[in-house]
Amino acid sequence: MREQLTKSDVKKIEEEIEYRRLVLRKELIESVKEARAQGDLSENFEYHAAKKEKNKNESRIRYLERMLKTASVISDESKMDEVGLNNRVTVYFEDDDEEEVYKLVTSVRGNSLKNYISIESPIGKAIRGAKVGDRVYVKVNENAGYYLEIRAIEKSDDEAEDSIRKY
Repeated sequence: MREQLTKSDVKKIEEEIEYRRLVLRKELIESVKEARAQGDLSENFEYHAAKKEKNKNESRIRYLERMLKTASVISDESKMDEVGLNNRVTVYFEDDDEEEVYKLVTSVRGNSLKNYISIESPIGKAIRGAKVGDRVYVKVNENAGYYLEIRAIEKSDDEAEDSIRKY
């Protein structure tokens, strides 16, 4: 599946790749060299740990590069009265008689602990483009779903606290 990224997501991913290539790679190669100098490699835990960290960094670089190649860049703009990317949305769950506040984000920024909901998630798909007062149906699967109501939309341009999800 192609990731949907905003221009800001692309910029942050490119910055992470650059940091991993120019800074981390050099540090990790040096760590491997220092551990190798300690002698017998078959029983050298530091060497194996350093190699593992170096390989993990290289794997992350390849993953991010592949993501950028296959991603589609989407706009984070929306109408003032509609739910769009990076908006905080207060929703009312009818079945539970509860309100929750979510921030609608791209899939790479999704984080349920911070209530960041991906536009690819069932709730994200249902509320994107909705307006205050709209009652939307969240389809969980072919046989199940539920209704919620949009109570408030807060436009947000501040992405300072956001970060790309680490794997």
